Amino acid sequence: MVAAGDAGRSSDIAGKLGIEPGMVVQELGWDSDVDEAVRDAVEERCGDELLDEDAVDVIDVVLLWFREGDGDLVDVLVDARSPLADNGVVWVLTPKTGRTGHLEPSEIAEAAPTAGLSQTSNVSVSDDWAGARLVAPKSGKAKR
Repeated sequence: MVAAGDAGRSSDIAGKLGIEPGMVVQELGWDSDVDEAVRDAVEERCGDELLDEDAVDVIDVVLLWFREGDGDLVDVLVDARSPLADNGVVWVLTPKTGRTGHLEPSEIAEAAPTAGLSQTSNVSVSDDWAGARLVAPKSGKAKR
């Protein structure tokens, strides 16, 4: 029963992130502190290994592990956005409040528009990590 429960929880993680079978997922900012259960759930759902920063594919979802002190978030987001498919998503995964490396949500909210992205939602992806969903704004018809 424990294994089945864990499998369901993993599926829920990938579902929260909008991962579907066949999606191309790139991972940026990996370090020893990332949540392996999140990585495993995403790989299981998409059916392939996560691509690294050297990938040349068109990317459906970017998982960006980002901590306070990891550099300029705007620059990282601009780089993450460049290989994205038109309807691609960048998930900024940061340590939750009170954990080492925590990034204030306002910092993500300020960096996203500068990088040409819009924040659409926030989720808790694990006990230690929270995610902010960023997308490229839809290019709508000319406004009157």
